[in-house]
Amino acid sequence: MSTLMDIPSGKAKREVLDQAVIRFAGDSGDGMQITGSQFTNTVAIYGNDIATFPDFPAEIRAPAGTVPGVSGFQLNFSSGEVYTPGDSVDVLVAMNPAALKVNLADLKANGILIVNSDSFEEADLRKAHVTTNPLEDNSLDKFRVFPVELQRLTRTALTHLGLDAKSMDRCKNFFALGMCYWLYNRSMEPTVRWIDDKFSKKPLLSEANKLALKAGYSYCEATEAFQISYEIPPAQLSPGTYRNLSGNQALAIGFVTAAQKAGLKLFLGSYPITPASDILHELSKYKNFGVLTFQAEDEIAAITSAIGAAYSGALAITATSGPGMALKTEALGLAVMTELPIVVCNIQRGGPSTGLPTKTEQADLLQALFGRNSEAPVPVLAAATPGDCFWTALEASRIALKYMVPVIVLSDGYLANGAEPWRIPTAEEIPPIPVKFETIPEGFYPYKRDPKTLARPWAIPGTPGLEHRIGGIEKQDVTGNINYEPLNHEKMVRIRAAKVEAIRQDIPDVVPTGDPEGDLLLVSWGSTFGSVTQAVNEQREKGHKIGHLHLRHLNPLPGNVGEVLKRYKKVLVPELNMGQLLWILRAKFLVDAVGLNKIQGRPFKQSELAQKIEEILGV
Repeated sequence: MSTLMDIPSGKAKREVLDQAVIRFAGDSGDGMQITGSQFTNTVAIYGNDIATFPDFPAEIRAPAGTVPGVSGFQLNFSSGEVYTPGDSVDVLVAMNPAALKVNLADLKANGILIVNSDSFEEADLRKAHVTTNPLEDNSLDKFRVFPVELQRLTRTALTHLGLDAKSMDRCKNFFALGMCYWLYNRSMEPTVRWIDDKFSKKPLLSEANKLALKAGYSYCEATEAFQISYEIPPAQLSPGTYRNLSGNQALAIGFVTAAQKAGLKLFLGSYPITPASDILHELSKYKNFGVLTFQAEDEIAAITSAIGAAYSGALAITATSGPGMALKTEALGLAVMTELPIVVCNIQRGGPSTGLPTKTEQADLLQALFGRNSEAPVPVLAAATPGDCFWTALEASRIALKYMVPVIVLSDGYLANGAEPWRIPTAEEIPPIPVKFETIPEGFYPYKRDPKTLARPWAIPGTPGLEHRIGGIEKQDVTGNINYEPLNHEKMVRIRAAKVEAIRQDIPDVVPTGDPEGDLLLVSWGSTFGSVTQAVNEQREKGHKIGHLHLRHLNPLPGNVGEVLKRYKKVLVPELNMGQLLWILRAKFLVDAVGLNKIQGRPFKQSELAQKIEEILGV
């Protein structure tokens, strides 16, 4: 008896590979994100290490078939350790001429190109501003091209269901997915289960999508379209239970975990903004853990509601992107003045202004460090990978609660939407987050500080005998009364700055990976971690003495950063901005570092880093 678990037999030759990179591309209405996500989940279940790069169109309703409307999803899956979604792709699935035009340059020579030939009529070419049909003008000769009538074949497979043409055409992405499952010897079973769950209330659509999936798989089997199928063995991951996790999901789960470890309720005040909105969506699912989510009318209401929640004794967070951070600035200063523990997540995107709302960037570092009026320092942390967002959320929450201070977490669109296998930690692996509320009236003052952390006491409103005022006007040291005295103001400003600096006592010294000293040190932060790690590993294999220092804590910096920088002859700082960390390192440590800067809404390619490294080393 045949099952959905069947793998190609027939005459196809099977070839074992270490890794492969596949990209699905089409209109935003072609279901490319669903297709890519399902392929990702399937290879993750199989045990491959993965890295993904979903690429969304910036325009909400771009005209169908046009270049601005192209949506893509890239996946790198491997039997070894994966750090990036890959520089170039082995397989490109293009649903129309616009998708082909946007993505063809990234397809490797002799790579597989699966094209929906039904979408290459004259009208389709005009929408994409393509003058000749690439399927006929020999421009694709260096690729292995497979024109497939996805629309016609999908309709043929579904015609007996009685669906209208539009409904049948929406299933063609599953036909393409079925082909890719055959090509890489992957089971359709996980996707079949997902379809059953997704369309449980629409059994006809459920059946249609499953039939389209099977039809694509069977098409490859019956027509022998591909002479070779590929097998990528499972990766040797550390033992444990894994799940496929995006950066935004990891932040949400991290904050829920932090609240549980601290014994607090979790409050999120948020205004929807790309690419941060999924944090709000995700946390709204955790009501059974005492999570309260509030969709505010604007960014100012979002952060001020979080300040109010922190005043009342909750772990309070707010999430946004760069434009929203600009609007939150005044209230963030209020959180600094009142010394309340909130966490502000900035999921960075291309700017300024609306900029590139669906593309990634790292250009908000200086905004996080200095983007408030007057002297208002705050701790700043940055996540390195989608899975690391979980641990960064825990660390930010711990700092906020221990030091009674607002904390900024920097992620970006690449981490937020990208995914990787994440080993679920045990409860014992997650350190406790102790919280103490002031309850004793004797000797209580709202700004009487802990001598080690300089944190003021956390007194819940309504606690008898602990009535006190907070607000944005300067406080008198210890008493918290409104005070305009010049020396008091300077003292309070310096105390708030010293409190942030005191966090360094909880930050371990950084240890560079690779060579502990040598010719070149690469310093990175945030989402450049993966591409820099891969580039450094490659260059060390060539015999170069290179180290890699990745920074999670950006304010305050770890105490030994300056000493590490001195161990190397040259320092390179790759950033998806015009050199913001570079500026900080040069100013603080007087190091003659150089930058590699990219502001294109896309992450670094390994080849870009390799070229710069070899240029600096003179090889």
